[in-house]
Amino acid sequence: MKKILKFLNDYLEETICIILMSVMTIIIFIQVIMRYVMHNSLSWSEELARYCFIWLIYIGVAYGCKLMKHIKIDAALKLFPEKVRPYITIVGELLVLAFAAYIVVTGVELTYKQWLFGKASPALGVPLQYINAAPVVGFGLVVIRQIQTIWYLAGKLPEKNGGEK
Repeated sequence: MKKILKFLNDYLEETICIILMSVMTIIIFIQVIMRYVMHNSLSWSEELARYCFIWLIYIGVAYGCKLMKHIKIDAALKLFPEKVRPYITIVGELLVLAFAAYIVVTGVELTYKQWLFGKASPALGVPLQYINAAPVVGFGLVVIRQIQTIWYLAGKLPEKNGGEK
């Protein structure tokens, strides 16, 4: 069980992104071959590639948070004294956590409404709630990764007596 949890913690987002990117690339390649060599196109390929791309974006956001590589404005952080910067960094991470939690809540509401209406995509016939669940899953992973990041950064804070933990 520990190996599974370690794999999920270390490679979940990366594995999903690799799979989605591979599927998207293969589908687009097949579509190009079908269109320009066979002079016939697939009706569903563009839609499936689009849905893979949507999921790729949201899982990629979580992957960026896991690596702590999301967009930051360092210039504002450098305005503060050296001793205060770790605390300001944690406040920034808490703001990202709050935003991600908000997106999860509103995404759940949207997905629930899609589930009630029962609409499906035109070419594939996939229920749209599965497509609209991408922000919920992606930002749900962001919430988890932000909690891990805040925990990590809080562990690096200097102790009150002036020494590192």
